[in-house]
Amino acid sequence: MNEWTYEPAPESRDIVTLRSSYGLFVNGEFVDGTGGAFKTVNPATEEVLAEVTQAGTEDVERAVVAARHAFDEVWGPMPGKERAKYLYRIARLIQERSRELAVLETMDNGKPIRESRDVDVPLVAAHFFHYAGWADKLEWAGYGPAPRPLGVAGQIIPWNFPLLMAAWKLAPALAAGNTCVLKPAETTPLSALLLADILQQADLPPGVVNIVTGAGETGRALVAHPGVDKLAFTGSTEVGKEIMRAVAGRRVKLTLELGGKAANVIFDDAPIDQAVEGVVNGIFFNQGHVCCAGSRLLVQESVADAVTERLKRRLQSLRLGDPLDKNTDIGAINSAEQLAKITELAKSGAGEGAAQWQPECALPERGYWFPPTVFTGVSQSHRIAREEIFGPVLSVLTFRTPDEAVEKANNTPYGLSAGVWTDKGSRILWMAQRLRAGVVWANTFNRFDPASPFGGYKESGFGREGGRHGLEPYLAAAGAAEVTGG
Repeated sequence: MNEWTYEPAPESRDIVTLRSSYGLFVNGEFVDGTGGAFKTVNPATEEVLAEVTQAGTEDVERAVVAARHAFDEVWGPMPGKERAKYLYRIARLIQERSRELAVLETMDNGKPIRESRDVDVPLVAAHFFHYAGWADKLEWAGYGPAPRPLGVAGQIIPWNFPLLMAAWKLAPALAAGNTCVLKPAETTPLSALLLADILQQADLPPGVVNIVTGAGETGRALVAHPGVDKLAFTGSTEVGKEIMRAVAGRRVKLTLELGGKAANVIFDDAPIDQAVEGVVNGIFFNQGHVCCAGSRLLVQESVADAVTERLKRRLQSLRLGDPLDKNTDIGAINSAEQLAKITELAKSGAGEGAAQWQPECALPERGYWFPPTVFTGVSQSHRIAREEIFGPVLSVLTFRTPDEAVEKANNTPYGLSAGVWTDKGSRILWMAQRLRAGVVWANTFNRFDPASPFGGYKESGFGREGGRHGLEPYLAAAGAAEVTGG
């Protein structure tokens, strides 16, 4: 039997010009900060990519003041059709520089180039295009006859989809007439800083978007700033709770998109091969660094063995390695800290009695790597079935009846997403009505569209991003009491 082999097909790094150091982006310019610096590394090689400024409290103050001035004098009073022109221009520039953005995202994040090239960057441009279309139609969005922008939006984004999360936050806020102070994650700041270069190229008025880089202290300074009218955060549930405590009693509009422990439910009438592909996409896409990852697989007992067998066979064909290689399916874990968390939780699964399986997989000598992993014999009490792992680890549980499937799927403090695989349309609707999840995919998983809202329930947060619903967190109804950050 002949075995297929893949010759290396690396994407060139030459398209990206990295600076040795990066400042903050405030009032339309790159400026020095007051809080020192930190290094961002390539997780696949542990190579230092650049030195990045750590924004201090004074830097956050400068950014908020710049955003406030731009809101009062330029962006807030600007007609929606004029704001739309800037958003369209940004979207086109993202498309023109898509290869550069994809390569940089892969280098800084560790995700495979085919994901950043074919998924992340196209969706980034699509979100700016989508909200450009809304900028002059806010009166018809369903939030009152003359909705108004809130003012200055503080936005904190995670490291798993750095550029895409920036687009999710910035595009609706700008379309609604707000100005922004964006804080990217400390391990993945580079694509946001390249986006700042694109904003300059688009001639976006100074102060409309400001980018402050740094770790947790920078985020806390932004959350605590009295000049911020709106806060949007995507990240862990623990930090989300900290932010809620920090803004309690303040007139600040807040949206949170937090962790998840999604159930991917396969019934006995589902097309198994299609479902297996959906399972792979659900948990091993982006190394499992996805809040809505289908990390719990619920399979009807009568087909559990067949599904597990085909899933293992499929995982043996996945290619782990250089994220810049176009043949790579599984890239690097984003950081040493995240790798340690994944490793610890996987050990707990084996320690609690679940059966661990991994395909034969040679891990590179340098970088942060974890092979795709499947646990069978998992019970609902196991940590791997309860806690968000945020890595390429799948827990397989079984069920007998639809009612049992719903009970097990909802047996989690999270409620971000779910998947249903069945041949019956009526069963899809029956399940969707009962699953306590913000997004329910039917016979697919991890599909996103800028016109479709996304968000969760329970400890997965509140508020929606995307589509018409994504405008609401950035708008105040006409005649409503003015929202201030004080």
